[in-house]
Amino acid sequence: MVKLTINGKTVEVEEGTTILEAARKVNIDIPTLCFLKDINEAGDCRMCVVEVEGMRGLVPSCIQKVSEGMVVNTATDEVIEARKTVLDLILSNHERECLTCVRNGNCELQNLAQEFCLDDIRYKGERISGPIDDKSPSIVRNPNKCILCRRCVSTCKKLQGICAIDVMERGFASKIGTYKDLSLNDVNCTFCGQCIESCPVGALTEKDSVTEVWKALRNPDKYVIVQTAPAVRAGLGEEFGMPIGTNSCGKMVTALRDLGFDKVFDTNTGADFTIMEEGTEFLHRLQNNETLPMITSCCPAWIRYIELNYPDLIPHVSTCKSPHQMYGALLKSYYAEKEGIDPSKIYVVSVMPCIAKKFERTRDDQNGAGYEDVDAVITTRELARMIKQAHINFVNLEDSLFDDPMGEATGAAAIFGVTGGVMEAALRTVQEKVTGNAFEKLEYESVRGEKGIKRATLQMGEKEVKVVVASGLKNAQTIMEEIASGQADYDFVEIMACPGGCVMGGGQPIRSSKDRATIDIRAKRSEVLYNIDEKSVIRKSHENPVLKKVYEEYLGEPGGEKAHHLLHTSYVRREKYNLNDN
Repeated sequence: MVKLTINGKTVEVEEGTTILEAARKVNIDIPTLCFLKDINEAGDCRMCVVEVEGMRGLVPSCIQKVSEGMVVNTATDEVIEARKTVLDLILSNHERECLTCVRNGNCELQNLAQEFCLDDIRYKGERISGPIDDKSPSIVRNPNKCILCRRCVSTCKKLQGICAIDVMERGFASKIGTYKDLSLNDVNCTFCGQCIESCPVGALTEKDSVTEVWKALRNPDKYVIVQTAPAVRAGLGEEFGMPIGTNSCGKMVTALRDLGFDKVFDTNTGADFTIMEEGTEFLHRLQNNETLPMITSCCPAWIRYIELNYPDLIPHVSTCKSPHQMYGALLKSYYAEKEGIDPSKIYVVSVMPCIAKKFERTRDDQNGAGYEDVDAVITTRELARMIKQAHINFVNLEDSLFDDPMGEATGAAAIFGVTGGVMEAALRTVQEKVTGNAFEKLEYESVRGEKGIKRATLQMGEKEVKVVVASGLKNAQTIMEEIASGQADYDFVEIMACPGGCVMGGGQPIRSSKDRATIDIRAKRSEVLYNIDEKSVIRKSHENPVLKKVYEEYLGEPGGEKAHHLLHTSYVRREKYNLNDN
């Protein structure tokens, strides 16, 4: 342990702790901008500088380690003036259209400018400007708002292992760029959106779909159905000041009705169908020893990743569509037929924690009923913006339930939003199908938790089944290399692109770097979904009465011809360009 003094307070911390971490332990706030715990710890921006007695000049607290007897001052006149100068220089080359920026009110640069009472820009000179990249269906990159903090670069490189972006040029001409200055749409970006979550300003945002959804809602010829993913209810409340880890499902359903949607359904129902189809496919492969391991297909960023990086392993991926695409296909076929609605008039909106879902809905082979399965995808953040635009007082809304007859779902479906959840939900069904026995303990602890890679061996009757769960694309690469080299003997693999799963998706509420460093956001959001599962009356997908009815009346057997036509898809080999190709 090391003792030091910060602003006159004695602090004792472990050796190797930074000044920033030590200060936070005694509630002394040091501003940061480029810092992102465990991802971008370079001390580049100099917003976090402090004065250390005996050291020449000011030092960046995010990388300076503490030492015995160190005396630190975090708010001297020299320190404050240095921080103001840093802000002035950043703002002098920043597009300052704050009132029309999607990050207005949730921008770390804006917050710092307010904190330091900046009322003018002292350094007015030449500004770098560049074209906005909005070619992809998922993400928009505005270089004119970029502050070169490099958080996005480190996230893409260190956290995800993608390297789709990096710092180009030098000095004043420095910029964040791509291979040959191509659009993110045309390089090896997977649209996971983790760069958006890490960006402190509005330089990276999701492609907006709010305008087209409002247009559909106001069209009297459209029958507009909305479906919501499990992770959305675990994050939406944060956009309205509610604590992290609040289950806002009931208020969310009420708000969606108030927005004017004709029906409000739960994507969890689609997840139950996914388990039936994916479980059936896995059992067939397992029993016939065909193309194992089988890899889950719910995550579109992961699907794009394998198409770009491991196209030869595509046969290992389940052909099942993701839950919201399956559900859209059923809404425009089975539901339309039952309700006597012309499917061409049905407009399906998916509310997702994920920006890659915007890309997914545009893929080929996502039109099982003869129409696009899903017409628009909005993120958790976009739904919050719609609610605010409609002047709905979200916090004070009464709770309400999803609509019948397509709104019933199981606890197994709820945990799709956490890493290991798809695997656990599938195993609940597959194990019963294999053994013919009902199981009372449904929690598969071996595939839960925050570890990026979780391996387990399960006994299913007389057969041992080896499974692995990976979240984060850097961890996915480890598993794929094992499979490609023939070292792996897995039977079933679950991969989610976002570390922690969909609860930490690229379309979820954006938290500050301080929140990310001091709060276990993943655990709090995940707990919402595990609690929903534990309190559910039905916790196995194959016991969902809606699912049973649809198969009996319409689809026939899981994996059958009609089910395969509506609920399954195909994949393609994609060209790969990234900065490592230079």
